[in-house]
Amino acid sequence: MRRVLSPHPDSRCFATARIEVDAARPRAGSLVLCYFVAGRIDDLRIPPVVQAARADELWRHTCFEAFIRSSPGEAYYELNFAPSTQWAAYRFSAYRRGMRAASEISAPRIEAQSGSELYTLQASLELDGLSGLSPDAAWRLGLSAVIEETSGDKSYWALAHPPGKPDFHHSVCFAHRIAPAQPL
Repeated sequence: MRRVLSPHPDSRCFATARIEVDAARPRAGSLVLCYFVAGRIDDLRIPPVVQAARADELWRHTCFEAFIRSSPGEAYYELNFAPSTQWAAYRFSAYRRGMRAASEISAPRIEAQSGSELYTLQASLELDGLSGLSPDAAWRLGLSAVIEETSGDKSYWALAHPPGKPDFHHSVCFAHRIAPAQPL
């Protein structure tokens, strides 16, 4: 099901008109996310593709993110996908607490396509080995993106925003419930 992200009210976004995300669970422990960015793509700072590898602080530039937790539960995972195909995965025990690298997550398959008016990034993950995230239960997703323009301006996009500054970790952002094994 395609979901529309909205920009944070304090974000300045001139080049991005719309961001949508498809989220699917084709098998019990898998997740496929496809981000669609519409706008003046040439005005976005999109890093070149490099060899896929884990990297920290991807959120400082154009980055697509997913936050996942079981319903109910305080523990969650943060996943970051950069247009460069670099990626990151972290586990938190509760809201912004107990952060550690989620080394049990294997490398996602990231594919990107760019045109003058549409940029897409698809990330495919196998998550069935994660503790605290039952492959047979519904998950809560927080879907978000940080978009950097060539001017240096950044905008912060999410399904929902809590009051105040952008905070994708906030429980308000876990706005999408996804049932197990939903086909694309």
